[in-house]
Amino acid sequence: MRTPLLLPLLATLSLPLLAEAPAPAPPAILGFAVTGSATVGSQYIFRGLTQTDGKPMVQAEVDLAHAAGWYLSVAASNLSWITDQAGTGTVSAAFEVDVFGGYKWGFAKDWTLDVGCYRYLYPGDYTHYAYLSPATTEGYLGLSYSWASLKYSRVLSSGNFGVAKADGSSYIDLSLAYPLGESGWTVLAHAGKTTYAGTGNSPLDYTDTKLGIAKELKGYTFALAGTKADTKDAVYTNALGRNIGGNRVTLTVSKAF
Repeated sequence: MRTPLLLPLLATLSLPLLAEAPAPAPPAILGFAVTGSATVGSQYIFRGLTQTDGKPMVQAEVDLAHAAGWYLSVAASNLSWITDQAGTGTVSAAFEVDVFGGYKWGFAKDWTLDVGCYRYLYPGDYTHYAYLSPATTEGYLGLSYSWASLKYSRVLSSGNFGVAKADGSSYIDLSLAYPLGESGWTVLAHAGKTTYAGTGNSPLDYTDTKLGIAKELKGYTFALAGTKADTKDAVYTNALGRNIGGNRVTLTVSKAF
């Protein structure tokens, strides 16, 4: 199921340990600055749910950003949740590709408005899959001030990560990334709510929280976070008999380029 991958967040958490010379300007394409990042981790967590059944993940992302505020990104990650949910032999989908873009408007000091669209793609063979393709499209609106951000995402496609007739489902989250002075340490906190449309208190609805710490060291960002999702066993237990939510601890290491 999904991302936004951790990369955009982790890339923004880096704080210099010592004063350094200004970094060279990133390469540009048609006026868009080109940057990227890579992350490895003990598992892939998205909105409180493990996408790799607790196994390691590798992610990469390329970002284009224009000085006027427009941006476009492509990200990819390994995953196993689709096969884990459907059962081995019924579907082949081993990775996720995300394409997202939008516009960021810095309308006042430290204030930013962000509006855009996210497309989650899961290349694979779904010939024998009993459910809808998990490919999903979301529109989002975000507001951030300094180290705090609030974001609302709404499903625009007919399906929501494999659940049919779920357009209008939503996710709202509040995230904090509070820097501890110039130490290079950042405290991470998050709370989110997933709501499925048209069901009324659906058993698929759940909340998730996260608390963690990140440290920038020699150009790498190390992050350790605990997450909790109050997902119900009846609908979030995969074919291996494990609830993909619950309480989890994840370690990631990222590098921005």
